[in-house]
Amino acid sequence: MSFFANMFKFGSQNMAIDLGTANTLVYVQDQGIVLNEPSVVAIETINGIKRVKAVGDDAKMMMGKTPDTIEAIRPLRDGVIADIEIAEEMIKHFIRKVHGKRNLFRYPEIVICVPSGSTSVEKRAIRDAASNAGASEVHLILEPMAAAIGADMPVTEPVGSMVVDIGGGTTEVAVLSLRGLAYTTSVRTGGDKMDEAIVSYVRRHHNLLIGDATAERIKKDYGIAVTPEDGEGESITLKGRDLVNGVPKEITINQSHVAEALNEPIGAIVEGVRIALENTAPELAADIVDQGIVLTGGGALIRRLDEHLREETGLPVSIAEDPLTCVAIGTGRAMEDPIYRGVLMTA
Repeated sequence: MSFFANMFKFGSQNMAIDLGTANTLVYVQDQGIVLNEPSVVAIETINGIKRVKAVGDDAKMMMGKTPDTIEAIRPLRDGVIADIEIAEEMIKHFIRKVHGKRNLFRYPEIVICVPSGSTSVEKRAIRDAASNAGASEVHLILEPMAAAIGADMPVTEPVGSMVVDIGGGTTEVAVLSLRGLAYTTSVRTGGDKMDEAIVSYVRRHHNLLIGDATAERIKKDYGIAVTPEDGEGESITLKGRDLVNGVPKEITINQSHVAEALNEPIGAIVEGVRIALENTAPELAADIVDQGIVLTGGGALIRRLDEHLREETGLPVSIAEDPLTCVAIGTGRAMEDPIYRGVLMTA
């Protein structure tokens, strides 16, 4: 325990990173969240030599609009590193951005959250990426645990509580008690699968090809888990390429179409929650009846998702106060607060 007692005693340079499929958030000790940018890197190839052109917000703006020499890449897929070299470059960039130009006497100690379903190989890839980016020590924390800490759930007490963290690549469903995961399941469905579902729905029903960025905008602005009460909801204008004539075209759909498109990915999330409830010990299940289910992550912002989950499970469902930053805040608290030190792992 003396190792953990000495951890992070050097204050401001220690970092907690929520390395997400869609967004990366950086929490600096004693400062809170200082960076929140998309997990996107733009790579430019000149004379066969690759170099990083842009990272984060700047790279996200290039997605789907790059010439042949530039490629916008998302180094994480389904919550795990798909391209370790690009992920290293991204982590290095974010560390430099947070620390500015000043020279560091020492590199920071970093805590990174990982999906609960990550294999030891995937965990090692994340640890190696952070080490190569300059971290002196790397510790990992499981995503649902970080989400629960960030949502102020009683994870250190002998009380069962359930968290559903709907991220970009995965949905983490976990039952927590006494600083540990009593049961956890990781469903490889999240915001990305919802975007894909919208793209394929529009292509199938309207012969229109839309980009991922357009699908993401529809999900954020008009995404709804159940059909609106009036049967239609708001109207949405879409622009894309007509697959029949090959020319740009504009169409109008409504929210009930979006609800229909999202039916499958939301169904997979509900099924993950059901499986977790079936595998929960009876005493913990009794606690969950009282405590209810807490939703975190960007997917929790889909309209009426809490209501839909309440109907499907018969349990009280609430949305965390700030679902988008729950994991980053929880990872930061685990780094700072001695109460949570026991939840950190070494890869």
